[in-house]
Amino acid sequence: MNDTSKTDWERIDAMGDEDIDTSDIPPLSAEFWAKAKLRSPRQITASVQIDPETFAWFQSQGENATQQMSVALKIYAEAHKSYVTTAKA
Repeated sequence: MNDTSKTDWERIDAMGDEDIDTSDIPPLSAEFWAKAKLRSPRQITASVQIDPETFAWFQSQGENATQQMSVALKIYAEAHKSYVTTAKA
């Protein structure tokens, strides 16, 4: 992979909210928030076979096991998007 990031991620990770310069972002007005609408992506329901140990681990993390599995799957897919695109080429 030749597109190595030149970002200093350790410095970014160490930054606090107060260290981030947001001076070029205009403030959001009350009118903006009055018109704002929450838009959630459309979701589908799918059946997936999961081994008992993995399912038990997700259940042990709290009451939102299926939501956590969905988030984990999304993170995995996002992390592998560039790989799939380049592997098909």
